[in-house]
Amino acid sequence: MAAPVGDIGLIGLAVMGQNLILNMNDKGFTVVAYNRTTSKVDHFLANEAKGTKVVGAWSIEELCAKLKRPRKIILLVKAGPAVDSFIEQLIPHLEPGDIIIDGGNSHYPDSIRRTKELEAKGFLFVGSGVSGGEEGARHGPSLMPGGSPAAWPAIKEIFQKTAAQVNGEPCCDWVGETGAGHYVKMVHNGIEYGDMQLIAEAYDILKRGLGLHEDEIADIFTTWNKGVLDSFLIEITANILRFKDDDGEPLVTKILDQAGQKGTGKWTAIAALDAGMPVTLIGEAVFARCLSGLKEERIRASKVIAGPQKEAFKGDKKQFIDDLEQALYASKIMSYTQGFMLMRETAKELNWNLNYAGIARMWRGGCIIKSVFLGDITSAYQKNQNLESLLFDDFFNKAAHKAQPGWRRIVAQAVLWGIPTPAFSTALAFFDGYRSEIVPANILQAQRDYFGAHTFKVLLGKENAKLKAGQDIHINWTGRGGSVSASTYSA
Repeated sequence: MAAPVGDIGLIGLAVMGQNLILNMNDKGFTVVAYNRTTSKVDHFLANEAKGTKVVGAWSIEELCAKLKRPRKIILLVKAGPAVDSFIEQLIPHLEPGDIIIDGGNSHYPDSIRRTKELEAKGFLFVGSGVSGGEEGARHGPSLMPGGSPAAWPAIKEIFQKTAAQVNGEPCCDWVGETGAGHYVKMVHNGIEYGDMQLIAEAYDILKRGLGLHEDEIADIFTTWNKGVLDSFLIEITANILRFKDDDGEPLVTKILDQAGQKGTGKWTAIAALDAGMPVTLIGEAVFARCLSGLKEERIRASKVIAGPQKEAFKGDKKQFIDDLEQALYASKIMSYTQGFMLMRETAKELNWNLNYAGIARMWRGGCIIKSVFLGDITSAYQKNQNLESLLFDDFFNKAAHKAQPGWRRIVAQAVLWGIPTPAFSTALAFFDGYRSEIVPANILQAQRDYFGAHTFKVLLGKENAKLKAGQDIHINWTGRGGSVSASTYSA
């Protein structure tokens, strides 16, 4: 058999797979392409890959035979059983030290399991987040690899040259151990849900609140895209709002208001609940999509449940739009603050060594949430890699304080209009809760102890003979209960 020629192999010739192969080919790498339905290999080589260095393989055995050692094989197949199935098929044709890379949207616990299983057999595993969609895959995605650290030197050049570049820096770096790559991609997708919901709420306020036409709203978004909100999602939203149907009407006004979801936002919200972290904005963004799904029920409700009487806006329209820009910016800060808090907590639990500046740097280009804003997050973590919260960084602290007055006016006005703003509102509630030295959880603990003997701890400085500092205390609130307490635990 001829000497191996492939620098890397890729299984899965759907849109993402094909575009990633062509991207790697452009960067000078020889890619061996395989698909379970082998006619797709023939079609790809005869069409999209014609005239390139891409090599075809028509069996797993042939794919492995054509790869240089250590073999590097990317799976771009549907997450779940299909990934495990291909891993099983690959193993008989691999040697110790070969690398299997899962580039799909796998749930991070699966990547933790696969890393351990493959390492036990002498192989290396990488679970890599890939963001940027079709365009990103073709011209430079954001790549978030994690798994077996020993794999990184072997794939680093291919990954970093294939990734998007911002100011000469690749939007790709090693994320961390076992499932860290897919975990970071999951949080990225959750933040994406939040950003999209915030933009949708801003549109709703401008449309229903101020009564503006889509063209006017598009102009506002275009202006915002030149300032602190400069981002891919703001840019495409302006383009969407300007897009006309054949009759000249904005196409967006004809789209059914029911949002789909693939589950990564839900995974982030569940992970936040499991970790006990208040990632409220992503949670509300997921629930907003769930509420949008109740279309027929909402139609019935709209006919029988009255809201406030809508009055025309009589204030300063320019000031209101400036306030809305600040509200959107501040709410984004809260969402990213929450996302990085979640990653920090999970890294602590799973003993991952996450590079937070590197993660923000990876998201600056190639991915759906790319924005100027992420450069500021990178700077914050470069200054202090152990930063407890973005709100403790001077830049973000000042930005949140500057935005406060307008942010509060927007949320208050939306409430008066009866326009739902779950993401804006929860962001502000988190901000106010996070900056509160005292919150009313003392009432919650008293209630829990009253009805379930769940105990409480006493505030420092409020101790006495009966109330000891640091102890779990149960009080007989009614005089009828006993002195035995239930076990204590944290959610």
